[in-house]
Amino acid sequence: MAERLGVAIVGVGGAVATTAIAGIEMIKAGSNSLNGLPLANRDVAGMIAYRDLEFGGWDLTEDSLGACAMRHGVIGDRELADGAAALNTMRPWKAVGSTAYCANIDGSNKLESGHRAAIQQIQSDLRQFCAEKGLDRVVVVNLASTERVPHADDAALQSREAFERGLDEDDAAISPAMLYAYAAIDAGTPYANFTPSVAADIAPLAEFAAERNVPVAGKDGKTGQTFMKTVIAPALRDRALHVDGWFSTNILGNSDGLALDDPKSLASKLGTKGSVLNDILGYPVEDHIIMIHYYRPRGDDKEAWDNIDLTGFMGQKMQLKLNFLCKDSILAAPLAIEIARCLDLAQQRGEGGVQDQMGLFFKLPQTSSGRKPVHAVPEQQAILDHWLDGKTA
Repeated sequence: MAERLGVAIVGVGGAVATTAIAGIEMIKAGSNSLNGLPLANRDVAGMIAYRDLEFGGWDLTEDSLGACAMRHGVIGDRELADGAAALNTMRPWKAVGSTAYCANIDGSNKLESGHRAAIQQIQSDLRQFCAEKGLDRVVVVNLASTERVPHADDAALQSREAFERGLDEDDAAISPAMLYAYAAIDAGTPYANFTPSVAADIAPLAEFAAERNVPVAGKDGKTGQTFMKTVIAPALRDRALHVDGWFSTNILGNSDGLALDDPKSLASKLGTKGSVLNDILGYPVEDHIIMIHYYRPRGDDKEAWDNIDLTGFMGQKMQLKLNFLCKDSILAAPLAIEIARCLDLAQQRGEGGVQDQMGLFFKLPQTSSGRKPVHAVPEQQAILDHWLDGKTA
C-alpha cells in the first residue's frame, strides 16, 4: 500500500492553497493532467506520488474551501464538478492571526490564546489530521498573507533562549508565522515558508531546525516576475550586456494584493523581490525599481511589466521589454506542491535543517551556515537536479 503524505497549509482558504488542492483532487479523479508541475517527469526514488497527497490546514475564514475557491475566481463550478468537489466539504481549522502583523487580513475563525497554547493547538491539529486521514507523514507549508517585517532589535528574536522566554511571555515580537514554524519544528514536522514573512529564517528557529534535524525551506515563492528576472538576467550577464536599469511593476487584485496594500507588508515583499539582480549580475544596478499595486478588478490575473535598459558592444544602447500576464495562483500552486514533496523526501533521507537545494522555488532562498544564496535559475536547477539524483555536494 502506498504511503500517504499530509500537507497542512497555513492559509488553506487562500487562492494558492485552494488551487493546489483542487488540482491534486482532479489528478486523483483523472480530470487533470500533470502540466505545470515541475517535477512531474522526474522519477525520484522515495518521492511521494501526487495521488498520495492529502490536504488540511488553518485559515481565518470559516467558509468551506469550495466557497473560498469560488470567491478567488481561479477555479469555478466546472472544476468543482469535475474532480475537485472535495473542497466543498473541507473547512479550515482555527488559525493564529494578528492585524498587528497583517493589517488588512482578519477573520472570525481565529485562535484566541497565548503563544504556548497556540503552539499546542497547532500540534494537536497536526496529530488529529494524521489520525483522521491515516497519514504516514505530514509537512507544513505557509501560504498565508504577507506579514510586516519584525523589528531587527526585538530581544526575543536574538537567540534560542530569548525566543523561548518570548513564548512564555507572549512577546508581541513573535508573529503568527513564527508560531507555526516553531510548532512544526518542535513536532519534528518539515516546514516551508512560501511567503515573504519572517519565520524559520530567524536565527533561533533556523538553529532549532538544525538541532532537531527537521527540514525547513523558504522564503517567498518565485512564481512570476522574479522567476523571469532570474531566467533573463543570467543570459544578459553571460552575453556581457550591461544592465543600466531595470524597471518592474505589477498589478494584482487577489488577497495577496490586498495584504500588500498595507505599506508594512509591502515592504516585506519588496525586500525579497529586490535582492536578486545585483547578485546575479555581479554589479549594482543603480536604477532597479520595483512597484506592486493592488488593483481589485484584476483579481488573480496578475500583470507584470519590465523595462530593461542595456549597453552593448561599442556603447550602443538597447532596451528589452516584457509583459507577463498570468494567473498568480496557477504559477504558485504547483511550486507549493513540489516543495511539500521535496521536504518530505529530505526528511526520509534524514537531511534536516535548511534545505539549500530548494532555492529554485524561492525569491530569497534561505541558506545554511551563512552561505550566500544562489539566485540564477539555471544554476538553481542544476543544484536541485543534483540533489534529486541522490548525489551529495
